[in-house]
Amino acid sequence: MERDELECFLLLAEELHFGRTAERMRLSRARVSQLVQRLERRVGAPLFIRTSRRVALSSLGRQLRADLEPHHRAIEAALARAAATARGVDTVLHAGFSNPLTGEIVMKTTEALRVSHPGLAVEICEVPLADPYGQLRKGEFDLQIAELPVREADLDEGPTLLTEERVLAIGSVHPLAARPSVSLEDLAGVPLLTVVGNVPGYWLEHHAPARTPSGRPIARGPGMTNMQEALMLVAAGKGALLTPAHTALYHARPGVAYVPFTDAEPTGYGLVWRAGHSTGAVQAFARAAREAAGAMTRQAPRAAVPGAAPTPRGLPDPVVPAPHPHV
Repeated sequence: MERDELECFLLLAEELHFGRTAERMRLSRARVSQLVQRLERRVGAPLFIRTSRRVALSSLGRQLRADLEPHHRAIEAALARAAATARGVDTVLHAGFSNPLTGEIVMKTTEALRVSHPGLAVEICEVPLADPYGQLRKGEFDLQIAELPVREADLDEGPTLLTEERVLAIGSVHPLAARPSVSLEDLAGVPLLTVVGNVPGYWLEHHAPARTPSGRPIARGPGMTNMQEALMLVAAGKGALLTPAHTALYHARPGVAYVPFTDAEPTGYGLVWRAGHSTGAVQAFARAAREAAGAMTRQAPRAAVPGAAPTPRGLPDPVVPAPHPHV
């Protein structure tokens, strides 16, 4: 298998969208299609199911992705270590981010460390929604910025870096979409999408509670494994999604409305690493991350989300200072 085929397959398996894959690879959509077709001819069977409305992995595609990803990450890590050695870098730190806002924190932290710790290189990796701690446990990440709470005995958690309000992502034709705000009690009338994968029960309850505060049951909607899949289901009217407020800015799309909550607990973000692996590099990253998050919250709230458009439908300013500014 050629490297461009491998990277194209894994990116398309993640994005499930030819246009976004082409943008990330800096290729044309036609070239992405050619690479996929070439790989499918090499394998001898379709790896993706394509329709006019969506792209999905075939069963063979899912198997190939599961087999290839660990080896691809190991190759990338080996190349990163070799490049770091050639640059005179002492340590390579692999930092994970779980969504666009945490990605901004990681990017700003990395930029600061280039100046303060030139011997420390940071490789940035995305945390899969369907397996929030798996790569960290396997040592593929050294640390990650994760949504709180984290209640894992084998993981250590730093202080809250920042918090943001949550909103309800719902189909734009649903009656709740016309409301100026919703409450958690309103969730009794709409199914919530469920994250499918290796997710703890408390984590799932935070994202898709089973009952309203008064005890009314909340129906379970279809399962999903990533944000693009979730928003497709929301737009199709299959369910709603409890999500951080910045989603409205980074994932605005036709057919999806974002309605603020009046009573949902905000989402907090903090650093997480394997217990007993708090190295000097991890501590340096943690200090720089606190400074980066603090700078974001000191800016005008809208500016705390770089490139943000005006907040849709009167949503609250998403980013607010964390209640624990100290270590």
